[in-house]
Amino acid sequence: MRLRFYVILIATLLTIPPVEAQTTSAETKMRLINTITGDIAPKSVRASGTGFVSAHNMMYRHSVTIYDANDMNLIETIPDRVDLKQLGFSGYTGTHRGAPVEGAFSPDGKYLYVTNYAMYGRGFNREGTDICRPSNNYDRSFLYRIDTATWEIDAAYRVGVVPKVVQVSADNKYVLVSNWCSYDVSVISTADQKVVRTIPIGAYPRGIAISSDSTYAYIAQMGGSVVHKIDLNTWQRTRLEVGSNPRALVLSPDNKMLYLTLNKSGRVAAFDLEVNKLIKTVKTGSAARSLDISSDGTALYVVNYVSDTVSKVRVSDLSVLETRKVCNEPIGVTYEPKNRRVWVACYGGSIKVFDDSL
Repeated sequence: MRLRFYVILIATLLTIPPVEAQTTSAETKMRLINTITGDIAPKSVRASGTGFVSAHNMMYRHSVTIYDANDMNLIETIPDRVDLKQLGFSGYTGTHRGAPVEGAFSPDGKYLYVTNYAMYGRGFNREGTDICRPSNNYDRSFLYRIDTATWEIDAAYRVGVVPKVVQVSADNKYVLVSNWCSYDVSVISTADQKVVRTIPIGAYPRGIAISSDSTYAYIAQMGGSVVHKIDLNTWQRTRLEVGSNPRALVLSPDNKMLYLTLNKSGRVAAFDLEVNKLIKTVKTGSAARSLDISSDGTALYVVNYVSDTVSKVRVSDLSVLETRKVCNEPIGVTYEPKNRRVWVACYGGSIKVFDDSL
């Protein structure tokens, strides 16, 4: 009886096909599969992880465009026109327009938050610039919230001057916005639906990364050489020396490493958060701008604005695996995990989509 059992077991095991290990992103090659055009001028792109990719078309097109992550077709074009009074802000009349810069989806996928470089309409007459300081007294701007069920703007939040990057904590408790010209970060409570804290940073706060346990936020001070590490429970701050002109930030899946672009030197850097030390940098091109990481944490993707290229960097040794000519002035990049694709925003009016699964 026992012999028969083992014979059956062995026969069963022999019929089970072997499990193939999925190829890591560090082992694949990028392949251009689509060029998306239309009435767009994307400043940035962002994947939701739930099947959508958003493009934020700044003041040139005054819109946010939403794409299906699977077939890459346009789903919706959302105008940046709002009625601030209807959204709960007194002192405003008529409608106003924004200028979408960057976006971030809530972890549950219900909302897309979008920053606006400036607002246009009655009550706004001092638009911020790229070279600025708080004493210039430029107009404060607004963050929009878009409901992904209807693709309509259903809320707004008055933040600082020239808001740039927005990021949502994994516990969906806070939305953080870096304000370029007011030199600070706005912290919005999703429970209270308002700005509950403003954190001074210094000249030109830009990139934001938040740990997966929602404990720490990291803010790049692009006008200096530091990243500010902020405890989201105590609000205590630590300054991390990372190199001149840090712009974009991403964390490794285990939160042990912080990766960043150093814009002026055109480099990607790796900062070890366990020993608080910059361990390596690599040159990727001229004016390294936006940055993202594959879902398995083995590869980084960076756009080099002046070089007109996108580079893929292996995380394990920070070596450049690929550099591809992509378009004139590539400005944004996002990794779309469902299909293992890389979407690149081209300021001139297109989005390049690369397959990175094989």
